[in-house]
Amino acid sequence: MEEIKIGNQIWMTENLKVEKFRNGDSIPRAKTDEEWKEAGDNNQPAWCYYDNDPANDIKYGKLYNWHAVNDPRGLAPKGYHIPTDAEWTQLTDYLGGEDDAGDTMKSKEGWADNGNGTNSSGFSGVPGGYRLDSGTFDYVGSSGYWWSSSEYDTYDAWYCNLSYFDGIVSSLNVKELGLSVRCLRD
Repeated sequence: MEEIKIGNQIWMTENLKVEKFRNGDSIPRAKTDEEWKEAGDNNQPAWCYYDNDPANDIKYGKLYNWHAVNDPRGLAPKGYHIPTDAEWTQLTDYLGGEDDAGDTMKSKEGWADNGNGTNSSGFSGVPGGYRLDSGTFDYVGSSGYWWSSSEYDTYDAWYCNLSYFDGIVSSLNVKELGLSVRCLRD
């Protein structure tokens, strides 16, 4: 697994692609809209490929719901953890703040409408899109979304968002979304 040191943090340079929790248990794969929705409705962990297409794993990694992120069996590999919202903020502050960090975090290619970044941070953020709680996929090529481990309330959790049209980072949404995951070294 490749890493990059950014400030005092060491980040993975690609999205997570695991199918098992740290303890060896399989993470349920949702292959249909119905399976994805059912996992979210029941607060159960799930993962998928964007558009249910395994070819997307190579470029974008897997999408996970927040229930997988927060599962006590551990989604992150040994020696890593899912960053908190505060750790995402530490990263973006180090890179110039929420309004500017995105351009340094985005990969140099693959973003819609010439929205590529400089990747000067080495983070190599790719526009992997997301899966809605209903099971629909959207925004591949134009936005990247990465979960934090920080819960906002019973329904929502914080995540980091990069978009092709600006460099702004940070947001929150429902836990049933399927987002990418980046891990931070312990």
